Order: sequence, then structure tokens, then C-alpha cells
Amino acid sequence: MNFNQLFFHIHYCNGRKYKEPLKPFRKITRTLPHHELIWVTEGAGRIKIGKRIYPIQKGMLYYIGRGMLHQIEPDPDKPSGFLTVHFSFAHVGLNDGIWAVEDDEQMLPLHPAYELRDAYPVQDLFQKLVDSWNAKLPGYEFTSKTLLQQLLIAIFQNIKKQSQNYATSLKVEKIIGYMHEHINDKVALTDLSQLVQLTPAYLSRMFKETTGYSVIGFFNKIKMDKAKELLIEGDKKVKEVAQALGYADEFYFSRIFKKTEGMSPSEYYSKNVHGV
Repeated sequence: MNFNQLFFHIHYCNGRKYKEPLKPFRKITRTLPHHELIWVTEGAGRIKIGKRIYPIQKGMLYYIGRGMLHQIEPDPDKPSGFLTVHFSFAHVGLNDGIWAVEDDEQMLPLHPAYELRDAYPVQDLFQKLVDSWNAKLPGYEFTSKTLLQQLLIAIFQNIKKQSQNYATSLKVEKIIGYMHEHINDKVALTDLSQLVQLTPAYLSRMFKETTGYSVIGFFNKIKMDKAKELLIEGDKKVKEVAQALGYADEFYFSRIFKKTEGMSPSEYYSKNVHGV
């Protein structure tokens, strides 16, 4: 799932502090026509999502997908404090100048429940999101959607740090940083494997699993993204762009560009600068 292509719509947010003098929650069983994130700030009880039962306790995050049957049963002796956001999302992509929108049939790549550690950034962003929604100040819907995106990023970063693959992620990030620093050079798989002290075969497999691209495929993608920037600036010829990115053969560069973008560099320039 490409998060760069997700467009979010917030239906509503809610929150309750455990010290508020409200009646205890009753047992709730329901399905929702949208998605929901729940962050527990206080209290106890249990929540059933699908066929699994999880405890309600401080620091727990729950993700309930659209149409997922769930049951919330707070402990009446330990009133719950929570923050929630109810939202939908769609995939919005631009391919060769044509917009495509797909409904949110997929789930976000989240498990139903997490116990997050060192999660102050998550709670802080969640509280800002709920406060923004409740304040209803001018532009609150746009602000709230931006905060939701930041919240999801914070959640995924927290989960990544807690996962066993965190060391792997650091190695991938180191390789990508190296690629950016040497974007005008050639990069060999053997050099990258030495950089992170992994065998070339293991590095190739790990990189593909993490990014969805081969090592060289990802490096080419970075180069092509930079090529598009240089072309649109309009002060460099195709040959000069190729040389700036380490391609001695401009025709080879053009073949790689067309394979990636579906058009030649000159066609890309004409379409995006002159509109033809």
C-alpha cells in the first residue's frame, strides 16, 4: 500500500478523560461503515475485535477496519479514558495525466491491537487531532486530516522501532541515504553490501521485502525522480541531465527514463513545461 496515494476523510473524532464525571460506558457491539483508531489513556476492561479479545489498558492502540464486528466492554470500576478518530480513505493516483480514484476496500496494514511503548508522540498527535476537530476553528477539517496523516506516520514509526526488523530498517535507510549522496555515480551491489555488512544475496532479498524494489531498481527510481526535476527546470539538455546523473550514454538514460515514466525525457519536458 502506497501511503503517498491515500486521501483521508474524517467522519468524526471523540475523546473522554477518565476523571470526567460521566456515566460509565455500557457494553457496545457493532460494526462500522468506516475505519476507527482508538487510543486508551486510562481505565480497564476488554475489547473483542473479530474473534480475538484484547485488554483495555493505558497505552493500547486499536485499529478497527470497515465492517469489522467488535465489542467494547469497559470495566465499570475503572472508567476508561480514550481518544478516537473515525475515518475513510481512498487511493488517489495520477498516471500519465489521468487521475484515478479507488475506494478503501483494503485495510490499513495494521494489526487490531498494539501496546505501544515510548508513545508520547502518538498520544500528543492524537490529542491535537481530537482538539482540532472539537474546536471547529476555520479550516479545522483540513488541519485535522493533516494531523491524522502525521498520527499514522508516528504510529508506524513506533511500531517499526519495536519490531524485530528495526535493525533491518536502519540498514535500508542507510543504503537509501548513500544512494542520495551518490546520485551522480554508479552504485554496485557489492559496495552496498559492504556498507551494511551483509551478503549481496541477503541484502537484495531484505531490500526488496522492505521497499518493494530491487536495489538497482530503487536507485534508478531516485535518479529518474531527480531527472524529472532537472528537466522541468528547463536549463539542461537531455544529454546534460544524463551526465549529471552519472549516465555516460544519453540513449541508455533515455531508455531507462521511458521504461520508468512511459515517455522519453524530451516528451516529458514538452508535456510538463509546454503542455504539448
